Amino acid sequence: MTTIRSLRRAGAAGLAAALCASVIAPVHAAPPRAHTASGDSIVLYSAQGYDSAMSKAYYKASGTKVLLTDDSTGPLVARIQAEQNNPHWDVVWFDGDSTMQALDDQNLLYKWTPSNVKNYTSLGTSLIPSDHAFYPTGVTAAGIITYNTRKLSPAQAPKDWSDLTTPRFKDAVAMNDPAYSGPTYPFIAGMLQRAGGVTSGESFFTRLKANGLKVFQTNDPTIHSVETGARMAAIVQDSAYYAAKATGASVGVVYPKSGVTVLPGEIAINAKSKHLKAAEAFVNYVLSQQGQHVMVHDPNDSDSYFVPIVTGVAALPGRQTQGITFQRLDYKYAGTHENTIKAWFHAHIVQ
Repeated sequence: MTTIRSLRRAGAAGLAAALCASVIAPVHAAPPRAHTASGDSIVLYSAQGYDSAMSKAYYKASGTKVLLTDDSTGPLVARIQAEQNNPHWDVVWFDGDSTMQALDDQNLLYKWTPSNVKNYTSLGTSLIPSDHAFYPTGVTAAGIITYNTRKLSPAQAPKDWSDLTTPRFKDAVAMNDPAYSGPTYPFIAGMLQRAGGVTSGESFFTRLKANGLKVFQTNDPTIHSVETGARMAAIVQDSAYYAAKATGASVGVVYPKSGVTVLPGEIAINAKSKHLKAAEAFVNYVLSQQGQHVMVHDPNDSDSYFVPIVTGVAALPGRQTQGITFQRLDYKYAGTHENTIKAWFHAHIVQ
């Protein structure tokens, strides 16, 4: 269900296009907390639900303090923009490679290779950018199909995206609004990509709307509409589904065989950090089995329901990790065309 943690994703995709622009408008961000790193500390800007637990665990393991600024992705990126001439941060951590790539395009990120890249699974290795400016820490699916288990059996549940446009699901499907729900934009961009182009992808959403699609702002009302039976099925980020399921909600999950868009958590180091060695050591810890076990820590936190991409690390119980066709988003294209795609979706699907 929607929590402050799940809402933190909402700013990630939405900033990519603006950040990619050659001229950035002035950002009036709230002043960062009075964190000043020293030789035995680093400053972490993070939008992850497990960042506080990670900071404490790393201090216990290394003796290095992690001075944490915990906020949503949007304000964090605004701070980074405002601090370009005098950065206060050493490490940044949030969901979404489009936004992280936008920071990289401005030469704000440190390019290096952690020794713990050897710990990655094949999926994790495939998500490393060619210039090694940021690194994935875990993945979720930007969109899956969840359904009401009191109204539909597994055999009756939709099997692929196209099923949602059939008469059987007339006035029975819901999804989130990409203007509010961060993971929804990567889902939409991924659907356009899987369909083979913008025109084919737009046709899917047009048919979905014609079939009675209901658009809510965020995961909470969308999943609630399925749980109550107001809607039989919905499209949401899979970690939100697992968090709802853990509360006892009568919902099931379908990973369409045609594929789901992978949404990686990403971590990076400030190119101007005065504590590079300490920052490197922290990122290496996050990519270690010990650090990853800290991330899989809280069944009440939807962020903990990710698919591990480090060998030897198990997902939270009940989290599906096999039988998923993950497809990587062309995040550079998605970031560049985000405003156009969102504008079309709002004009033709939301309204």
